[in-house]
Order: sequence, then C-alpha cells, then structure tokens
Amino acid sequence: MFKCLCTDDTPMVRRAAASKIGEFAKVVEMEHLKGEIIPLFNSLANDEQDSVRLLAVEAGITIAGLLTESDIESLLLPMFRSAASDKSWRVRFMIADKFIDLQTAVGPTITKNHLVFHFSGLLKDVEAEVRASAANKIKEFCTNLPADIQEAVIMPNILPAVKELVCDTNQHVKAALASVIMGLSPIMGKDNTIQHLLPLFLILLKDEHSDVRLNIISNLDSVNKVIGIHQLSQSLLPAIVELAEDPKWRVRLAIIEHMPLLAEQLGVEFFDEKLNSLCMSWLVDGVFAIRSAATSNLKRLVSIFGLEWAQNTVITKVLSMARDPNYLHRMTTLFAINVLAEVCPPDVIAKFMVPVISNLAADAVPNVRFNVAKTMALIVPSLDSHTIEFQIKPCLTKLHEDEDMDVKYFADEALVLCH
Repeated sequence: MFKCLCTDDTPMVRRAAASKIGEFAKVVEMEHLKGEIIPLFNSLANDEQDSVRLLAVEAGITIAGLLTESDIESLLLPMFRSAASDKSWRVRFMIADKFIDLQTAVGPTITKNHLVFHFSGLLKDVEAEVRASAANKIKEFCTNLPADIQEAVIMPNILPAVKELVCDTNQHVKAALASVIMGLSPIMGKDNTIQHLLPLFLILLKDEHSDVRLNIISNLDSVNKVIGIHQLSQSLLPAIVELAEDPKWRVRLAIIEHMPLLAEQLGVEFFDEKLNSLCMSWLVDGVFAIRSAATSNLKRLVSIFGLEWAQNTVITKVLSMARDPNYLHRMTTLFAINVLAEVCPPDVIAKFMVPVISNLAADAVPNVRFNVAKTMALIVPSLDSHTIEFQIKPCLTKLHEDEDMDVKYFADEALVLCH
C-alpha cells in the first residue's frame, strides 16, 4: 500500500508519502529498508515535483541515521549531492536549512570527504535565500568538524566563501553571516582570527545596514576571549569611533543605539577609558535626534554599570551642561535628568538634580523654563514631601507667574501634582 502511495499519480499524495517515509523507515527491518524503502525514497527524491523532492531531503536525513557509513555512501549520497545542486532553489534551501542535521547523521568521514564541497557550494548559491540559510550554519558546521581537521577544512574551503559573503549584495545574507562569523574565532585560533577574520569583521561593522552592524557588535565577546581586549581595541575600536563621528547623523544614531550592548560586551573599565567621552559628546550634537538618543543611552548605561558608576562618571558631567551658553545644551541637561531620574533613587535626585533644575527655572529662554516645569512634574512622584514643599513648589509658583503662556501652563500642570 505504501508503495502505491509513493508512486501515486497525484503530487499531493506523493508529498504526503515523502513527508512520512522517514518515520516509516524507522519501524521496518534493515532488510526491507535497503531492499524496498530506499528505492521508494530515491523515486521520491527524483520526483518531477520540487515540492516532493524537498520533503524527501528531511526523510533522507532520517534514513541516513539508520544506516552505516558505507551504506550511506552507496545508497543515499547520490541523492544528497543531487539535492545540493537541484534546479529548484527551494530544494537547495531545504538541504541548506537541514545541513547540520545531515552532517550529524552521516558522520565526520563522509562530511570531510563529500559534504564540505557541497556546503561550500551552497554558500555560493545563486539564490540569496539559499546563501543566507547556509551562512547561518557556518559556525555550527565548523564546530562539528573533528578538532584535528577543522583548520585544514575551514581555511581552503569555508573561509574563501565567507570572504565572498562579506561583500554580498543581499542584506539578509550579510546579516546571517554577521550573526555567526564571530563564532569562528575560538575555532580558528588567535593568529588566524587576527590575520583573516578581523578584516572581515571591520567590513561588516561598517556595513550600511544596522542589523549587520548589530550582529557584529552583539558577538564581540567571543572574539575578545580569543584575541584579548588590547588587540580588539586596536583593530575594531577605531572603526566604531569612526562610525560614531560619521557626518551622516543616521549612522551616528545607529552606533548610539548599539552602544549599551557594546558597553556590556567590553566592560566598565574599557568603556570609561575608550568610549565614555564619545557618549558625552553626543549630548551636545548638532542634531536633536542624536541628543535625544544620547540621553536614552545614558539611562541604559546606568542600568548596566550601576548607580555608583553614574554618580562618579555621568551625573556630574550632565549637570555641568546646565551652565552651557547654548540653550539647546541646557535643555539637553533637563532631558537627561528626565531619563536618569527613572533609574536613580530619590536621595540622588534631591541632592544633585533638584538644585540644578531650580537654577534653570530662572533661565532667560522660555523653552528652557517650561521644560523645567515638565521635568519637575516628572520627578515629583519620586521626591519626599519636604523637598516638594520647600524646593519644588516655590519654584513652580514663580513659573506660574511667568509672562510666557507655555511656561505658565506647564507650571500649573506640575503644581497640581504637588498637592
């Protein structure tokens, strides 16, 4: 009956048979598996419908797990070779997607002798979807290779394909590669990482697409463990700083958004030495979107490094901007206080921030004064009654009498919250 289903005239029936033949193979004797099931499987694997052939790929992997290496080589390997170069990109995508399962099923010897060539071919496939799927498997494929042959396989076969993928025209292919390429460092070792991989990291770090850059920054830690923070700072940090100072504000914005993740990867000591001043410089950027993102960035950094770091490193610098002659920078101080107050305890807000806010209430620029009222409204729920009564309310009462209508409006709004 199952044989009839595998050879049915209706493609839908053959698809159903292809999806179940692997499970069927698990419950038959080895004699019937080799003599009857595998011929049926090969028929499905060579079906005229690609929807049948792609289902046969997964079934083939299941069957391979039941056979010896010699049987796989003689009975199934031709099918896997055919699938890896199938005229339908969907079949090639399926084998790329299941390649690690295939590698596990056939074992290291067949992988070394036969699969490496086909994996390299999938990395160079004409279809971006296939390349992206194969690229996503690079780290795992290389990790699964026996340790004594990893370098001998990777250097001549995988690395040339990786170098091509770094400059791929498709964003999704590069993003897939960027998510795993850093994981090759522990496999390839320090010298090969410095010589071959670091230049590729730099290219991806400067990619125009933010998801590619993010995937590189997200995995810096694995490279740091192999080559050390000193080498990492010498090679990748200049590229990060260059992007952070890029004339295009959207590029600078992308780096700001990644900075907390970068800080978490590199640690507080390295961050303070190399990147802290950069983060502070964004607070006085000429573009509002950058200044706004920089204030949000501070909040996330405080969450990572803690309150003590904030008091010693950030808060004093932010509050000193309240004396800046540029009113936009004085307003940035208020915006920074708004976000820092969310992660700072009441005593820090009352001791360090409230006096600065109160001083800005007398600013000559109405925009600064009404932002003082808005900031006070935000921090009131965090303050004790004494601070509200003797520092916040007198200040808001004065702003309530301001000649500017916007200042009066926001002062009234904040006063309501004080009662």
